[in-house]
Amino acid sequence: MQRIQDADILLVDDTPELLALVSRALAGAGYTRLRTADSCAAARRAFAARVPELVVLDINLPDGDGFSLFRELNAGGEVPVLFLSARDADADRLFGLGLGADDYLTKPFLTQELLLRIQLILRRAYRGALQQSAAARLTLGARSVDLNDAAVCGPDGRTLTLTATERALLQKLAANRGHIVTFDALCRAVWNADYYGYENTLGVHIRHLREKIEDDPGRPRWILTVRGLGYKLAGEGNA
Repeated sequence: MQRIQDADILLVDDTPELLALVSRALAGAGYTRLRTADSCAAARRAFAARVPELVVLDINLPDGDGFSLFRELNAGGEVPVLFLSARDADADRLFGLGLGADDYLTKPFLTQELLLRIQLILRRAYRGALQQSAAARLTLGARSVDLNDAAVCGPDGRTLTLTATERALLQKLAANRGHIVTFDALCRAVWNADYYGYENTLGVHIRHLREKIEDDPGRPRWILTVRGLGYKLAGEGNA
């Protein structure tokens, strides 16, 4: 998951109007992977096809109740669940939260409040994955780099592939963006060797990397040479 809006969300409710309302609100907020189920049986089939990353779950369903379904499908507690129910008694809310649900919202509700609660649950549940994904993406002016896929997407939409060495170099520079990375540190990161003996090799790979990410490789904007020390990946505001 690169953004919280990429989360696979399953909406379980037996009211078509509510499913449509919540689906429209989520789609309008940028969520792109939405599935719906109007019964316990449909929710089971959805889980069997693909385990979602968040479930918005009603309690009163035509063929069972959301509490029992929660215990059946989420015994290990791996999937965040938000109960969305007309049951507004404190006992029901406390029971749902006591089962391990992440949140409990009663109907009727404000759409913006539901969106906010979903956003908070996803950020809390997938913070590590989101941070890792963000670290794997770079913005270099009009170019974007996906370090996971070793791909550079240019302003013309054309995609260039980084070699394993180029990817390793850029990854090391990106991890220290805005700061000098010494020649020795780069060589150790890529070849597990000291700089001496790799001077020319390092320079060649840096040149090839610049050809893929710079508008003018001869006058680099992003990978800057710090004479006598090493290289630095410039930040957006400093380039």
